[in-house]
Amino acid sequence: MRPVIGVISDVKASNGHVVHGVTEKYIYAVARGAQAMPVLIPGTISAVDADMAPERAVIDEIFDLVDGIFLPGSPSNVGPQHYGDAPYDPPLPADPHRDDISLPLIRGALERGVPIFGVCRGFQEMNVALGGTLFQKLYEQEGRFDHREDSTQDIETQYGPAHDVALEPGGLLAGIAGASTWRVNSLHGQGVAKLAPGVAVEARAEDGTIEAFRVPDAPGFNMAIQWHPEWRFWQDRLSTGIFTAFGAAARLAAERRRGGARLKAVG
Repeated sequence: MRPVIGVISDVKASNGHVVHGVTEKYIYAVARGAQAMPVLIPGTISAVDADMAPERAVIDEIFDLVDGIFLPGSPSNVGPQHYGDAPYDPPLPADPHRDDISLPLIRGALERGVPIFGVCRGFQEMNVALGGTLFQKLYEQEGRFDHREDSTQDIETQYGPAHDVALEPGGLLAGIAGASTWRVNSLHGQGVAKLAPGVAVEARAEDGTIEAFRVPDAPGFNMAIQWHPEWRFWQDRLSTGIFTAFGAAARLAAERRRGGARLKAVG
């Protein structure tokens, strides 16, 4: 059986309804790149069509079901109140229903040794969940490049290679790549301001922006990446290697979880 990887959903309004969903490229990367069964995890369930209070998923119940957590990118941003900052006026796109689930899930996964992989917004969520802060508008910071995509271009150009990152010597990404630098895409408006304590940088852009990190002392696989390795991962050796490593870690976690379940059943 394939390992089960929970994919965090965005929550947004659509034609008068509330929709929980994930862009398919992320689901495909988990299914094919990690060779896993992707299962969507909803954000806070508000039940706007029924008479009930908003319901928050129970974290322990989620970990009873999954062997890994994947945090995809999104047009929305982590609420600045989670890292002690004030929102802009007008506020930037947010998704508090996703924040409610993703932030405690990150901490829970790292504590339990459940494999976890965050991309773009997921990268930023991991930094915030662990005590770091963000630049809400990275492109306004002195000395930093504008890391956003050109929205006037077609999707192929937007996700095309944009700049090099320096891979940390001895790091996990450098080992997978077999190189000291890598060419990546760039589609983000926010970035790390203060790196969370206890994490190790895995990659930096030429302007000093942190592009990847991991928590070396946490048990199990964990990785946070600012660029988009899910985009046509099979065409890029580093992207392929990252998803392969994530899937392998989830398979080991699945063996432990299912073995524990069998022992409980016997007992």
